[in-house]
Amino acid sequence: MKLTIPAMAAVSLSPRALYEEVAELLRQRIFSRELEPGSWIDELKIAEAYGISRTPLREALKVLAAEGLVTMKVRRGAYVTEVSEQDLADVYHLLSLLESDAAGIVARTATPLQIQGLQALHDELESAVTPSREERDRFFEINERFHMLLLEIANNRWRDQMVADLRKVMKLNRHHSLLKTGRIKDSLQEHRAVMDAITARDSAAAEAAMKQHFRNGLEAAT
Repeated sequence: MKLTIPAMAAVSLSPRALYEEVAELLRQRIFSRELEPGSWIDELKIAEAYGISRTPLREALKVLAAEGLVTMKVRRGAYVTEVSEQDLADVYHLLSLLESDAAGIVARTATPLQIQGLQALHDELESAVTPSREERDRFFEINERFHMLLLEIANNRWRDQMVADLRKVMKLNRHHSLLKTGRIKDSLQEHRAVMDAITARDSAAAEAAMKQHFRNGLEAAT
């Protein structure tokens, strides 16, 4: 079975449940801002465009609502979540606690090969800092891979799940924050500080650098 999406190539379904496939399609449309924060999700139009019934679509919306990406309103339907300044402050605060702790653990316990992998991603970030939209998108993607690899090395699946959910909400505002003048350059400098601390096996410095990274990120996001 295939889903036909306007202005997009046909998407082949994987063996996973149909509603999960639909949830991922909608998730990516939200992250790309094709579906803007605050916009109403026209269930009938989307179901027709995807060639599905509204049942798997509604199940998909429940998944996105649980992730915080969609807000369900009584008798009004589903809307892409609008993130308030307080929401952002809460998300960044929790990410700062979770990821700074992970950075400290990595500084203490990572193998030379694991640090080499982080350094390789950081080097990719260094090469992605250009004014073009394509390179900015590449920076976003590599930046996330860096953070996810750091968490993987820290090896706590419960933290990984919490961070994954929080980062989905953060992405609703991510492009606005990183597109501010000078923010990508500052973010890269903050990554350097994290890498320097990890390479030096300085756990306290790694934690402090990661906390500063999120403090500055929040300031740029609000």
